[in-house]
This record gives sequence, structure tokens and C-alpha cells, in this order.
Amino acid sequence: MPKILKASSIYKSYRMGQAKLDVLKGLDLSIKEGEFVAIVGSSGSGKSTLLHILGALDKVDKGRVQFRGKDLDKFSVMDYARFRNKMVGFVFQFYHLLDELNVLENVLLPSMAGTGMFGWAARKKTAVERAEMLLDKMGLSERLKHKAYQLSGGERQRVAIARALMNNPVLLLADEPTGNLDSVTGNGILESLAHFNAEGQTIVMVTHDDRVAQKADRTIRLVDGKIARL
Repeated sequence: MPKILKASSIYKSYRMGQAKLDVLKGLDLSIKEGEFVAIVGSSGSGKSTLLHILGALDKVDKGRVQFRGKDLDKFSVMDYARFRNKMVGFVFQFYHLLDELNVLENVLLPSMAGTGMFGWAARKKTAVERAEMLLDKMGLSERLKHKAYQLSGGERQRVAIARALMNNPVLLLADEPTGNLDSVTGNGILESLAHFNAEGQTIVMVTHDDRVAQKADRTIRLVDGKIARL
């Protein structure tokens, strides 16, 4: 399978007052189309920073990140916005749903953000049908009109996954998707991710839990900002 992402000798550091914190230290990584990859590491190992860089939420200090052969650092501001909205779906540990909106409206947000007012009016019916289909796959077809605060943690995370997949992204990035859930509920989330991967969805998942990582096809371990050779 062709490579969808490639990171070459990437470095990333942050300033904390007068101190410099080196997070990624010359890391090399490649992800193939259709893979389900788990990035494992302890707190502070750089795994979330790496995920944010792969999703263009942050930039490297040095090195090169390519998406389907194109350098991310050569993207314009509009290119970055389009990439994050259309090409990548994000799932986070804390859901980030809007309590003022119902389940269906939360899932529709990425589609609404990617079009103007007139564009949304033209494609609303198709978007609603896709959102309903995704929510049905997540077992939430009876919850469409419920507000986010009325859902359990597992239900909220399933809504977040449906929202991340709304624009049919080629890449799904999941940062500790089970970290806020009990083991039974977390396993259900992992089964959902495995189901979408079986349909061809490329997934990169960050976790600190080796048991969670076992659900992936391949595990990459980060230690002190570098990939550990297993």
C-alpha cells in the first residue's frame, strides 16, 4: 500500500519560561494507506505532540512531514484549513461536543464548516443522510435529538467518532480515545475503530495502554521523543 504520511527527522520543542523542553528529537515515521497504527508511550514521551503535527495542528521546528508526497510546511493558510477539515478527522479523549446542540447537529458541524451558507443549503439533505448513517453504525440512531450532556461517556465518544468521519476523511487521528472510559466501554470504542479500519479507513491512535494498542495492526513505541527499536 502507498504511504499516506511520512515524517523525516522531525524535531519539536517548547519554551517554558527560560527553559527549553525538547519533545521530538529527530523522529522518522511512515504510515501506509489503510493501516491501523497505535503510537504508545508514557506521559511526556511526545506521542500527542506527534499526532498534532501529523494532523497539521502544530508545526515542526525542523524536519519534514509529507501527506501523500506533499510537504505540509509548503501549505498556505487555506491549504491547512482545507486539509484539517476535509482530509483528517480528529478524535480526542474529552469529546469536545457542544452541549447546546443535539447529537445530529454535533456530527453535522464539520460539514457545515466546510461550506458557505448557500453551499450548505444545497448539500444539507445529503449531509444529514450521511450523519444519520454514521450514527446508526455507532448504535446511536435513537439518540439523534438528545443533547450531548444527556449522553454517557461512551455515547459521547461514539458521537465524536461519527463527527470525525463526517467529511469522509482519508485519515483518522485518535488521541487517547478510550482514556476517559471504563474498560468495557473502551473496548466498544476500539471495536468501532476496527470496524471502520476494516472498511479501509486509515487510523493513527495514540495511547499509553499496551492493551489498547493490541487492537491496532502495528504498534510504534515512543521513548523520550524517539521511536524505540523493538
